[in-house]
Amino acid sequence: MEDVLRPIYQERASRQNTLGVLLLEKSDSHNSVTDHFDCILLILVRDAEDDWYVKHYEFGDKKAAMHIVDEKLLHRWIETSGYRKVVEWLIKGTIVFDRNEYLAKLKDELRDFPERKRQLRKTIEFAKLIRSYSECKELFQSKHYLDANSLMIRSLHYLARLAVLEKGFHPEIMVWNQVKRIDPEVYKLYEELMESDEPVKKRIELMMLASDFAIHSRAEQGAAHLLDIMRSQEEPWTYGELKIHPEIQHYTLDLSILIEYLVERNIVETKLVETKGKNIYHRKYNAKQ
Repeated sequence: MEDVLRPIYQERASRQNTLGVLLLEKSDSHNSVTDHFDCILLILVRDAEDDWYVKHYEFGDKKAAMHIVDEKLLHRWIETSGYRKVVEWLIKGTIVFDRNEYLAKLKDELRDFPERKRQLRKTIEFAKLIRSYSECKELFQSKHYLDANSLMIRSLHYLARLAVLEKGFHPEIMVWNQVKRIDPEVYKLYEELMESDEPVKKRIELMMLASDFAIHSRAEQGAAHLLDIMRSQEEPWTYGELKIHPEIQHYTLDLSILIEYLVERNIVETKLVETKGKNIYHRKYNAKQ
């Protein structure tokens, strides 16, 4: 397949802003990784006019998708899991062109998964987990059991991704296969929810009891990225200051509910500052040491 596609990627490789070209062929068992194309051609470029350009090809009974991606967008996807498949493409794909070993070094970095990047990913997933699980409990209390069940499944999915990150790996599309191997306890929660013969109401009720500990025990590590930023200064933070912090931008939408959860868990403390209004105070936040 590489021979057929070579004229396409060679023309791109000749350009000075092309950093590397990678080819991933479809696996019989995981067609969704390649969006059901027979192969993916990933071309990484620098300073592209269009940060993500896609083109589809057909040859004989085969079809291919070419993705030309700017390196800034690519790194944003990697750091935030913005486009999950791209990590699998990078890890499993074959390098067919590499300027100054750019792709080889990137593959090594993905395998090493530096602690700071892993912390960011964990906090992104943990914040999503807190929001999803909180909404699940609210729907359960309102007796919307089917909707609560859907959110419980989603919550367990975030928990699974968090468990994989804790072990130092990037979550794959087939995340439950990973979890089954590396965190049987989390996998058992999912198995019990999906295979239970209990009525939906009872099933969710039991699952919430089991999930509470699994979530609460991960609070410090799950929110470590945010807590480290908060501990970087002695003065307490306003919510507005945290919201605009450049390193927090990736989970801003879930920041408020994450902070409230950490306050409830006594991991973050509040400080009230007087305003001009009578008995109205500004609320500031400090991460406990």
